[in-house]
Amino acid sequence: MLNIAIRAARKAGNLIIKAYENPTSVSVDAKGTNDFATNVDRAAEGLIVETIKRSYPDHTIIGEESGLAKGKDAEIQWIIDPIDGTTNFIKGIPHFSVSIAVRIKDRTEVAVVYDPMRNELYTATRGQGAQLNGYRIRCGNAKDLTGTIIATAFPYKLRNHTESYFNVLQKVFAKCADFRRSGSAALDLCYVAAGRFDGFFEIGLQPWDIAAGELILREAGGVMTDFAGGHNYMVSGNTVAANPKVLKDLITTMQSELSDSLKK
Repeated sequence: MLNIAIRAARKAGNLIIKAYENPTSVSVDAKGTNDFATNVDRAAEGLIVETIKRSYPDHTIIGEESGLAKGKDAEIQWIIDPIDGTTNFIKGIPHFSVSIAVRIKDRTEVAVVYDPMRNELYTATRGQGAQLNGYRIRCGNAKDLTGTIIATAFPYKLRNHTESYFNVLQKVFAKCADFRRSGSAALDLCYVAAGRFDGFFEIGLQPWDIAAGELILREAGGVMTDFAGGHNYMVSGNTVAANPKVLKDLITTMQSELSDSLKK
């Protein structure tokens, strides 16, 4: 399944690059407030689904654009985000990724995140470590927030949390070295896994944003939780990720500024 996921991600990546180099071929639709999709998202997802179905016609597939396609085998699910970072793609910012995860009985077993612009392929299989272009990667070894680079994203779809979120930013900024806001949660998680970032947090993510990145992070020695340090992040979408020591400091620092609805 890892080989098929890699094949699908690379095919989609090639299609996305061609469209990126020819902006006039891209048409944009608004799915909701500050939420966009393009004909390229749909075409890339179609190509991924076609590649998966050729080898595994009975598996269930959940795509950001096409939703749930139930297969005869409901216990194996492929979770797809054809372009994680669509706004970057639309604006011509070369930072986005293809994210594919395979979950078996609600546990992610295989993960691929592909950055086509840099030709960086992040992969993981449960229990076998995480790789970047075939080389083993590990989280950084910071012991707390001191001197760390923390990735995040603003709650652009959940503006009701703006005040609480910016209070959290202020608290964390007092302890860390700096923030990065790149526009692709899947790549943020992979960058934490590779030691490029020391931690990450974001509000209201979807399963296809984090399913692949989570396994890559865990196989690189990282931890992911919700804002209370629990395991509800796939439901709430509120996600914190780092090595265990940084994660503990990050959650402790955030707690006093979180509204009750975010403490999950």
